[in-house]
Amino acid sequence: MKKKIVCILMAGVMASLVPAQMVFAEGDSGEKTVVKFQTWNPGTEEYVGEMIDKFEEEHPDIEVQHIYMPYTDHVEKLKVDLSAGDAADVFGVQTGAMYKEFRDFEEDLTPYLVKEYGDDWASNYNEYAMSLLKGDDGEYYAVPLGLSYAGYVWANMKYFDKYDLELPTNYDELKAVCQTFRDNGEYPLVIGAKDSWINIDTWMNIAADINTEKLYSAIEGETPFTDEDLVQSFQIWQNCFTDGVFQDGALGVGMYTDSTDMYQKEGSVPMILNGSWSLGAYMDSDEQSQEVYNGEGANHKIFLMDWNNDGKIAPVEEAVDVSLAINNQSKVKDAAWTFVDWMLHEGADFLINGHLQYMPARNDMELNVEGLNENGAENLEYCVEQGKDNVGGYREMAYAELKETIINELTELALGDVTPEEAAETIEAASQAQER
Repeated sequence: MKKKIVCILMAGVMASLVPAQMVFAEGDSGEKTVVKFQTWNPGTEEYVGEMIDKFEEEHPDIEVQHIYMPYTDHVEKLKVDLSAGDAADVFGVQTGAMYKEFRDFEEDLTPYLVKEYGDDWASNYNEYAMSLLKGDDGEYYAVPLGLSYAGYVWANMKYFDKYDLELPTNYDELKAVCQTFRDNGEYPLVIGAKDSWINIDTWMNIAADINTEKLYSAIEGETPFTDEDLVQSFQIWQNCFTDGVFQDGALGVGMYTDSTDMYQKEGSVPMILNGSWSLGAYMDSDEQSQEVYNGEGANHKIFLMDWNNDGKIAPVEEAVDVSLAINNQSKVKDAAWTFVDWMLHEGADFLINGHLQYMPARNDMELNVEGLNENGAENLEYCVEQGKDNVGGYREMAYAELKETIINELTELALGDVTPEEAAETIEAASQAQER
């Protein structure tokens, strides 16, 4: 992996010496087609380099330059590079606003898929995921690498055993458990509320628990955000801060890696909000994570909350964790498709069954995660069951301006600077102004 990153860093220096999409392999007189692959996910882990090496071994005429960037930087760089006609050949997209925003630069992949797998190719993939990727014209401009589900709470059971506590099943129980932890000098439920994505995830989970139909109809502009059920969702979100459910100073810390390190590496907090993707911590080669998840007596539980105490747990929100798109300006589309097709099959198998990075997007993929311990297998099974039977709706909304307003109001609510009613009115105004 280090070698590949060096190649990427040197690309600008070599640009004047080598044609844009060709390199000469060391000790080889033949030319290789270079496919630039930019994404925030998968990241810089050593096994990602191993995966790309595996592809290149099977396709010796293609070299993949993996360009990793954090999500926000990835999106901003794409905006600049696509407009300049100098973007990566393959890039990661997220369903919702991002996928829609870059539509003018995304190659229609439907002809490739039909040619390779026939007219019924979409039936090989998770139906809901494909509904998120289907364009208004009925075509597909990206394909799913793996799925994820938001809305979960993770618990390190050693803390519950230490203080003789049961897992909370509703908000009142959660509040009481968090107070017991606080009384004993422990953290309550941890959230890295500096990061807007976990705030949106959590609020949507609360709102979906109260009334799933109203949440999504409000996002689509059909129900006002001033509806009493949605106002209640803002109230519960605010209560998590005022009731001491979330840790003090939550707005000042991020999720990755400020908060996640405390749970996944240090094992120093009892609970954290995070999604199904956190299952990958069981497979982390880091020594600290290995001790926290695979050490003697390690026991973690992933569960869903009943936020409004009505006896019904919240549903999960589904997302295509990352989808792969081909730049329609690319000069190496055939090689880019070869890489994308390989990633959907061999690459996805490697990332999921080898490293538990996602949940499967392909219906024919058999989950058989290598080296997963019994506790991890139990939590994986729970996530699979919820993904089959308890999905409320999409995780990523398609409306950037509305989403930004919700993000701002959730922060204001957390600070106590607005009431739930005031937040609802501000968001409703943004919803009415939002083009859909």
